[in-house]
Amino acid sequence: MNRIAILGPGLLGGSVALALRNAPDTEIRLWARRPEAVEQARALDIAPIVSSTLSKVISGANLVLLCVPVGAMEPLVRELLPFLASDALVTDVGSVKTPVCAALTPLLKNRALFIGSHPMAGSEKAGLAAARADLFQNAVCILTPEEGVTNPRAESLARAFWERLGCRLRTLPPPVHDEVCALISHLPHLTAAALVNTVSSILPEAFEFCGPGFRDTTRVAAGLPAMWSEILQSNRAAVAGSLRTLIDILQHTASVLETGGSTSEMHLEKFLAEAKIQRDVLQPCTAKPHAEA
Repeated sequence: MNRIAILGPGLLGGSVALALRNAPDTEIRLWARRPEAVEQARALDIAPIVSSTLSKVISGANLVLLCVPVGAMEPLVRELLPFLASDALVTDVGSVKTPVCAALTPLLKNRALFIGSHPMAGSEKAGLAAARADLFQNAVCILTPEEGVTNPRAESLARAFWERLGCRLRTLPPPVHDEVCALISHLPHLTAAALVNTVSSILPEAFEFCGPGFRDTTRVAAGLPAMWSEILQSNRAAVAGSLRTLIDILQHTASVLETGGSTSEMHLEKFLAEAKIQRDVLQPCTAKPHAEA
């Protein structure tokens, strides 16, 4: 895997390029559709080949990494198929896997190796300017092989690639991946946005008094709205289900608060204690904090 084509040099694609820029016997190629993105990548000198011409980036590559929005992956793969080597590995960084695998698995069958990937290493910041060489260090990367479909060699190659970047690998079927990410990534983003909007609708002046607790809790709400809207729509069933559960929990908590008295206090303390127990046993993350870490 020494000729790596990165399609979409944003935060994740750019960070992969930076991490491997000085790796021996490795050629990084970057593709961007917009001329200004190509010029930005060239100015940063993070890859010897940077182009908006797919054939120039894809031809001869033995790994193709899709770092474009989930909805753009299928049409992009259709464009690059004529230039794709039959033994190349195609994988992605999307945070939703069921629609990606449903679209790309049949498209790439008998054309190349494919497996879905999701490095849990995003940020509320976006774009190539936010890219970091250490973004993936100690981050979890989820591979989503499809039983009876995914070539074992695809999984082996993808595992080696992400481990090379410093990731800790896990595997989940695509639907389970989407349910997990709805709970630990997509729901928190919606919750952070809802918290900010709640303060804004009740008393905007309160923002002037925010401390680190509010800032930490709502950090991910600073993510790109267009990108997150697409993610949430792409995983809407799982996100809606987890959101309904959260609403039920909040409604019950509101009722407890309205009741007041010693019973209310006991319920609240139990509620908070259960949350603290679960939070305290979370595996420490040794990497710097990211939006999806």
